[in-house]
Amino acid sequence: MEVSGTVISLLPEVTGQGKNGMWRKQEFILEIPSQYPKKVCISLWGDKIDQANLQVNDSVTASIDVESREYNSRWYTEVRAWKVEKAGASGGNASYNAGGAPLPPVTTFTEDESDDLPF
Repeated sequence: MEVSGTVISLLPEVTGQGKNGMWRKQEFILEIPSQYPKKVCISLWGDKIDQANLQVNDSVTASIDVESREYNSRWYTEVRAWKVEKAGASGGNASYNAGGAPLPPVTTFTEDESDDLPF
C-alpha cells in the first residue's frame, strides 16, 4: 500500500536492545491531502532511517505495511514504511512516458476548419 503527503513532524529516534541485538526506530507524521486532511504516524526501522533522510515539509510517497498485534488483551497497530521516496526522486511516476521519447504535439480541431469529408 502507498500513501503520499507532506512530513509535518519528525519524532525523536528511539533505540533499544532486543534478543536479536540493537534496534532503532523513528516515527514521522505524514499529512495526507484531501478535503479533510488526515495525519498518519508512520515508523521507520533500522537503516531505513538513514536512507530516507527525512526533513519536515518533505513531500514523500511511503510504501507501507499495516500490522496489529495483541498484548494483554489489548490491540496495538503500527504503520511501518518499507520504502520512502521523496517527490521528484527518480523512479516516481508523476509523468510516466514508456518510450522515453518526447510526446507528439496535440492537434486541436475547431469548427471553422474546412471539412474535406464527403458525408
